Amino acid sequence: MRALDAEVVLAVWSAVEPLLPVGEDHHPLGCHRQRVPDRVCFRGILIRLVTGCSWTTVETLLDHQVSDTTLRYRRDEWIAAGVFESLAAEALAAYDRIIGLDLSEVPVDGSQHKAPCGGHGTGPNCTDKGRLGWKWSLATDRHGIPIGWVAAPANRHDAKLVAATLDDVARRGLVSEIDTVHFDRGYAFAFVRDDCAGHGLTDIQIPKVRPRAARRRAKNIVPLGLRWPVERTNSWLANFGQLRRNTDRHTRHRDAQLALAITLILTIKLITWRNRWSPIR
Repeated sequence: MRALDAEVVLAVWSAVEPLLPVGEDHHPLGCHRQRVPDRVCFRGILIRLVTGCSWTTVETLLDHQVSDTTLRYRRDEWIAAGVFESLAAEALAAYDRIIGLDLSEVPVDGSQHKAPCGGHGTGPNCTDKGRLGWKWSLATDRHGIPIGWVAAPANRHDAKLVAATLDDVARRGLVSEIDTVHFDRGYAFAFVRDDCAGHGLTDIQIPKVRPRAARRRAKNIVPLGLRWPVERTNSWLANFGQLRRNTDRHTRHRDAQLALAITLILTIKLITWRNRWSPIR
């Protein structure tokens, strides 16, 4: 997976390092074990996100340079400092500045996945025999670049997450640039249109539900709208093992993983764009 490519990891680490809180040494004599470098911990957090393995497995993969307890503690320290959210915001701003967001068409959709350990922010997954799961609701630009997202239990209807998703887009100052919002038929509710209208969005595209008695003819095919960009991005996110089968028990951990995964996707996009204009040797 490209998320573990050396140039991708280096680019993300270069953005992460200035955001990290300064580690303090509280030992009066300074004779205790030395603090594990932040870069080693970042590498461990990244490996777990991509592969979905346990913390103890990450410890083994890193040749026991850091313990699983230290990895969890450092992750929580960075979450409290707002590192992952700031990182995602910086990556999105960089993409908008270098390539540019196309907000003429914005599709919104959800994606639900397994959460076998349960915990806060999980619920019965109706598509997985009622097993515990979680989901995210995602809004993207015309080309599938995430501009707003929110996590929720698997039993929360996607339509109920539209308001929170648009709130996240508004928090990034992007709602005013949106022309058209696209949904699938599962969002055909009046309150969805009201939520969009509350954000100043009036051009809403929701495919009409075909009557059961209607004959299936080629002329009667109802267009599905522009939904493929968000569905493709959901597929990209599902490639991360820890998002596809999440074993954390707290919502803040899932939010951090989602933000880091989106940062990696944006970084890969920027590197690909750079390579398009690199001279052929």
